[in-house]
Amino acid sequence: CMVSTTQLLLNSHADRHDLSDSFVSGEEDNGGSLLSNKNINNEINGNWLSSSSNSIHEARLKAKAKRRLRKNSSRDSGRGDSLSDNGDAVRGTAVAPTSPKSKLLDRKSRLGKGRGLPKKGGAGGKGVWGRSGEVYGPEEVDEKDPNYDEAQENCVYETVAPPLEEKDFEKTVSPIVQEYFEHGDTNEVAELLAELNLGPMRSEVPSLAVSLALEAKASHRELTSRLLADLCGSVLSRSDMESSFDKLLRELPDLVLDTPGAPQLVGQFIARAVSDQILSKSYIESYKGRVGCQYTRAALDRAAVLLKMTMGGLRIDNQWGAGGGQRPVMQLVKEMNLLLKEYILSGDIKEAERCLRDLEVPHFHHEFVYEAIVMVLESKGDKTFKMVLQLLKALSASSSITVDQMRRGYERVYMDIAEINIDVPRAYFILEQFVDQSFNTGVIDVKIRDLCPCRGRKRFVSEGDGGVVKLESY
Repeated sequence: CMVSTTQLLLNSHADRHDLSDSFVSGEEDNGGSLLSNKNINNEINGNWLSSSSNSIHEARLKAKAKRRLRKNSSRDSGRGDSLSDNGDAVRGTAVAPTSPKSKLLDRKSRLGKGRGLPKKGGAGGKGVWGRSGEVYGPEEVDEKDPNYDEAQENCVYETVAPPLEEKDFEKTVSPIVQEYFEHGDTNEVAELLAELNLGPMRSEVPSLAVSLALEAKASHRELTSRLLADLCGSVLSRSDMESSFDKLLRELPDLVLDTPGAPQLVGQFIARAVSDQILSKSYIESYKGRVGCQYTRAALDRAAVLLKMTMGGLRIDNQWGAGGGQRPVMQLVKEMNLLLKEYILSGDIKEAERCLRDLEVPHFHHEFVYEAIVMVLESKGDKTFKMVLQLLKALSASSSITVDQMRRGYERVYMDIAEINIDVPRAYFILEQFVDQSFNTGVIDVKIRDLCPCRGRKRFVSEGDGGVVKLESY
């Protein structure tokens, strides 16, 4: 056994050496013919049935030929040696090697070129949107499509708001009007109303705005008149305005319960609307002879009287007799001067206090104090001096004018006294007297009194008078 095993190993080594030499030297044909004449059915599932040297030699030749075939097919793409169908080794045949399955379906370039970009610029393949920035043309409708509907071919789709119902009208429009009373921007109100589909409720907007203004301040009524003038034409028509005021006149018996002066106020709104040309001039005349309610008659009479007064020069836009923080400063100053002059003539402190409160400018009351003191400095006699002092005392006691506004008014006079003294030579002397009297009556405190300026140069009488100071010459 040992002898046969050793002999087998030696034969194996010799055979390997002979096989390599035979293929290199071009003796493949002899080996191929030798393999074809041998019976190679001695291998089952990789196990050798015989251990003879011839069987081992034949198997090794076949395995080496297969390895060479695989190597040449992948490297030379068909060039070199190959095996025929019966296992014969053939050199230089034109049999194309079969590629692996993974490389057969691979569509990548094998040249090693390319920039790594997607194929077709990302515009091809399943489930893609196409190349970025690509604009598609109009899609042609296939009339043979079973889902084709001729009625939908020229359809236009748009967002439509449902008409506003009557139960939702007041709670939708009232916040818009209330917010307008704060900012006073009519353009914003017009945009908000345009977004709503008012439908038949369009004519209810003016009546709702006027009803809210009746319970508000005088400045809010002025803003309401401006709102109606700006909405007419862009959002509302003149027929909407007329039907809305007709409704207000019919509802006057109910409005009087909450606002006793509703007939007069509605009459003022009608007169202002006629003046702003949102109501026709014949609107009041159309009610003659067919008015049975006393409140409606009072409102129309008030409107007719105001329109007749406009012929004499009265401006309808000043009918509310109030200002507000949105009015120009010069107009507020003018109204305060008129208020003071009316008080000097009438002497009615309560009426002056009411008018000042109706101006609705508590942050601007220091201007009223300034104008009142300047009026005292420019006046002649003691009447204006005493009446202005009484007015400031009453306004300070009722807190109509706060301590801060009173202090600012006095300080403004202190700063301008040098210029006032140019036109009024006795301004320093009168101011000192007025400040002392204001302190004694409790209008101002000691700090404001001590800030009162005085002239630096004091004039004396002649030496024969004993050097007494002339108080009137300060």
